[in-house]
Amino acid sequence: MKPVEVYILSGFLGAGKTTLLQNILVQEKQLERKIAVIMNELGEVSIDSNAVQEEIPLKELLNGCVCCTIQGQLEVQLENMLREYELDAIYIETTGVAHPIEVLDACMSPLFAEKLAIKAIITLIDAKRWKDRSKLSIQIRKLLAEQVQHADIVLLNKIDQLSEDEKATLISGIQALNKTGKLLMTEYANVPLTQLKPIQKSSKKEHEKTHVLETLHMRTYVHTFSQPIDMKKFEQFLKNMPDTIYRIKGYLSFTHSKESYLFQYSYGMPLYLKEKIKMKNTLVFIGEHLDHQWIKTALESL
Repeated sequence: MKPVEVYILSGFLGAGKTTLLQNILVQEKQLERKIAVIMNELGEVSIDSNAVQEEIPLKELLNGCVCCTIQGQLEVQLENMLREYELDAIYIETTGVAHPIEVLDACMSPLFAEKLAIKAIITLIDAKRWKDRSKLSIQIRKLLAEQVQHADIVLLNKIDQLSEDEKATLISGIQALNKTGKLLMTEYANVPLTQLKPIQKSSKKEHEKTHVLETLHMRTYVHTFSQPIDMKKFEQFLKNMPDTIYRIKGYLSFTHSKESYLFQYSYGMPLYLKEKIKMKNTLVFIGEHLDHQWIKTALESL
């Protein structure tokens, strides 16, 4: 029996992993391949699972990181997928703070190692965040570097936000970190599926074990609103919140409109997209040293 291909989608919070996954799934569908997805979220509530079409088998791993706190659950879900479905490939979308090698380790259980063929670790980089990474903590900078170093394919995403000189500088620095991987430049994580094949499979390099809570001090906070909120007050909240909040995603409704909105926030940029159906007004926050009480109090005052 032919082994099932496995692709690990890595990259820091807000780099564009879910957009990449959507682009991949569209192309896989055109090829009529049988695909499954495993999505890992640090929070208790899944937001990005709506990006996966209903007909595609999906397993969600919530409230932890597959590289450390819930690694065993990934092994269980992989085993379940192999037992329940006939598949050509499985795509694993990791949390933004996952170390790709430790996710790879979780895929290498002796129970099913022969049934899987790890094809590539694909790391996305948010071009602007990478350019300004000196503003981040030492631990986060180290993680970003290791996500690049251990990748088979690196996608430098959102390059439309860079000048030509900035692109050249970033490319040089990334290639110095990862001499064997394939480097591609993308906008909106748009890349042909044929390009997501590694030049050569990277061997596992030594790495510093990263625990999402102990080392990176990453935390999540889930907040559900009981009623629509004032948009101007919410925008003011975004301006006042600490810059250690890296990512917010969820659904909102506002007092000025009957619409429901998908809300995404990363690297200082809020995005509101109208939803066709009414959604529960829940936000998931991901950040470093989150002050849960401050966030709770601030949101309840909106």
